[in-house]
Amino acid sequence: MKLISGGVCAAQGFTANGVHCGIRKNRTKRDLALVISEKRASAAAVYTTNLVKGAPLTVTKNHIADGYAQAIICNSGNANTCNANGIEIAEQMSALVSEKTGIKAEDVVVASTGVIGQPLDLIPIANGMDELVKGLSNSGNEFSAEAIMTTDTIKKEVAVEFTLDGKTCKIGGMAKGSGMIHPDMATMLVFITTDVSISPKMLAKALSSDIKDTFNMVSVDGDTSTNDMVTVLANGLAGNSEITSEGEDFNTFMKALNTVTVHLCKMIAGDGEGATKLLECSVSGAKDVVTAKTVAKSVICSSLLKAAMFGADANWGRVLCAIGYSKAQVDVNKIDVDFKSNKGIISVCKKGSGVEFSEEKAKEILLEKEIEILVNLNDGEISSKAWGCDLTYDYVKINGDYRT
Repeated sequence: MKLISGGVCAAQGFTANGVHCGIRKNRTKRDLALVISEKRASAAAVYTTNLVKGAPLTVTKNHIADGYAQAIICNSGNANTCNANGIEIAEQMSALVSEKTGIKAEDVVVASTGVIGQPLDLIPIANGMDELVKGLSNSGNEFSAEAIMTTDTIKKEVAVEFTLDGKTCKIGGMAKGSGMIHPDMATMLVFITTDVSISPKMLAKALSSDIKDTFNMVSVDGDTSTNDMVTVLANGLAGNSEITSEGEDFNTFMKALNTVTVHLCKMIAGDGEGATKLLECSVSGAKDVVTAKTVAKSVICSSLLKAAMFGADANWGRVLCAIGYSKAQVDVNKIDVDFKSNKGIISVCKKGSGVEFSEEKAKEILLEKEIEILVNLNDGEISSKAWGCDLTYDYVKINGDYRT
């Protein structure tokens, strides 16, 4: 796997753009993105499990029910959720793409992100479509990645190059997500594009399998959004033999997909609202997958631990506390905990009890921007990872007046 530039435009046959159309008041912020495939592509998506779902998710699910799509349109600044005419607006957004590009409306993935419960006016979107389509290019990935941001502080995009069936293939993606992140498939949206030839059935299988160890293992604040969606389009322009079943080629594709999704997970977690640090909890020595994942997610979701990491406080008791209420079946008298960063590694707990350590060295380790919390359950061979961030004063400031 080779990391490359290009985001959603890295793969052959994809163009993108992002513009400010007027949904957001700040004219310096782009708020409408479009990604187009040169040809109709295999499509797969996963959606939030929140019972309250944004209208675009319902429309997208219907549009890709046949396993295909050719375009993605996404606005920021308004989630188009809990609106009486939400479905109609989402369908009209698809119709606008069709009118300006010739792509069938039912081949359009629709997404929205922003404030919930606010009416979404179609007029700014309609007025911005000419500029949006005219500016489509194979270098428009940065504009599109910017246009889907809300409280994000950085654009989130990545791409990789790899070989399948003797052909050079590429897969790239962009994401938005900073707060309301606790997916269970957070205002999290992820769009992935690839030129690999793969059937809709196998694409869906790859995505549904991957998210269990990636996006479902991310948490910023414990809130599952109404608009979470991860979508993949595969247009086949790389020219490899179509992947229609499991095997070596499918495994290679899965590895490439996972490389992209893990990078995006870390970007989302590290850019949590108000965050100053990326946290990664690595659990090893679990007796089964469920235990490993439950422990990792519980630790990364602990508000007390997140606050301790903000203060560079090696309060390892909060790790054990989070494991204790996770309901995972573990022997607490076997658990080891270490903290690790670029400044080194320090052991703080052995067999469920504290050990002597240098508070000065621990603080030096925990002052870094990326912190690993290493938990060994010493009860098996299974491991898992989860990603999150520290909890800071700014998280409350951001969400105290998010709507107003």
